[in-house]
Formats: sequence, C-alpha cells, structure tokens
Amino acid sequence: MKKIFISSMLLIGISSFAQEAGKVGELLRNEASTTEMQAPNNVNARNKTFDRNSDRPNNKIKSPNYQWNKNYGYAEVFLRIPEQGFFTVEVGDQMISNGSGKYRFFDLQSGRVPVSIYENGFLIYRTTLMLRNNGRMVLDFFTNEGLYLLDSYPVQGQYGFNDWNDVWNNPYGNNSGNWNNAGNVMDNASFRQFFEMLKRNESFDDGKVTMINQQMRNTMFTAIQIRDLVKSLSFDKNKLALAKSMYLNCADKNKYFVVYDAFDFENSKRELMDYISRL
Repeated sequence: MKKIFISSMLLIGISSFAQEAGKVGELLRNEASTTEMQAPNNVNARNKTFDRNSDRPNNKIKSPNYQWNKNYGYAEVFLRIPEQGFFTVEVGDQMISNGSGKYRFFDLQSGRVPVSIYENGFLIYRTTLMLRNNGRMVLDFFTNEGLYLLDSYPVQGQYGFNDWNDVWNNPYGNNSGNWNNAGNVMDNASFRQFFEMLKRNESFDDGKVTMINQQMRNTMFTAIQIRDLVKSLSFDKNKLALAKSMYLNCADKNKYFVVYDAFDFENSKRELMDYISRL
C-alpha cells in the first residue's frame, strides 16, 4: 500500500511539471491531407534537384551568374516539440531533423511560408505561416493537439540581408556591417521621458502594458530599463508576463538578472529564471 501511494505521488509530481497541450497559444489548422499523412516521405531527398547532364565529365559552369536577392526579406521561426521522438520540421526551403525538440530557423523569406512536420519520415502536420520581415514566430507543437502560435516578436539587431551587402566576400575584420549591433536602444533621456508619460497617462496595468508593447515594436531596452518598467506594474502575474515578453528586446541580456528585483514574490523570480533557461 505504501509503495502504491509513493508511486501515485511521483506521477502527480511529474504531471504537474509537464506542459499542458493547448494551455497557451492559438491553434493553427492542420492542412495536411489524409493521403499525404498515410504515405511515407523521404525527407532527405525530396528537395534535391538533379542535372540531366551531371554524368558528363568536367561538367562545370564556367561563368555562373552570381546574384544576391536583396528583397528576399528576413524572418525567424522558433518551434518546440516537447515530446519524445525524432521529428523533422520544414519551414519554406529549410529543413531541420533532430531529437532535441528544438528547431530554430533563420533567414526565412517574409510572407506566406508553409511549415511541415514529419515523424519518422511520415508527414503528420502542415499549415501556413504569415511571416513578417524582421520578426520571429515562436510556436509549440503537440502530436495529439496541433501547432500553437505562442507569440510574434520584432527582431532587432539581427545580421539580416542588408548587413551582408558589404561583408559577404570581404575580410570580417573590416568595419563594414555591424554584426554586434544591439538595435535601436532607448537612451536614458528618452526612457525617462517615456517612463514619466507612462505613469502620468496610465493608471492600470493593462494600459501600461499596451503602451510598452507598442514601444517594443521598434525599440530595444536595457535590463535596468526593463526592471523599472516591470516594477511599475501592480500585480506580480502582470510583471511576470511583461518580463517574459521583454526579454527578447533586451540589449544586454547578460544583465537580465537585475529584473528579478522587480518582483514581490520569490516564485515569480523562479518562473522567470526557468522561462529564460528554456529559450
């Protein structure tokens, strides 16, 4: 009887830390047909193209027409599958296969882009994402539930297509293209003005968060500035949500520990730490 009780308590403890499917995010419709899902697919060869003259010796293009599509755009997709198994995720013309459950795609074309998910070579899900230029989509996938869009973030300071124009075939030691640019960080004077206006015009957490989210569309913040903004909210649950959403807009993430001082309760600090460690 004692062993049964202990086993039951262990199962309850494990389930309490597991993520609940559908708890967060917007469910995206599965567009894969039944026929597609029942047919095995060789994901390693499906995107290969072959030259009909490739068997000829010394068949090399002497004067290739190199070009760089400057209008390609730049977008990112971060997708997580918190399940045991080996999955392959295809977004646009990129494909990643692993058993870690984390799939990060960079340099994606903006606009309507298909995403397909395979398990052991079989297609199990397909839908279409609307990717915005200089934006990142964060998603969770559950085999029994579907694909959930958790949030979309602006990407600041990425090495996108325009930054490559001057450094593509040049030594990386030159000054062309700032690879470590932290983006449009709000200076202290502007932040004081923004912070005073926030306190003056918005009395409730919802209004403050809306105003901060609007500013985050084109602004990066320092960790200290984020701490002050989070601390200006009244309730810890709102503070926690804001601290999570602002992490990707932090110009000095190595100092994000200062944001923990904005919380009243220790469990909120712990949850923020756990959230950041999983990114």
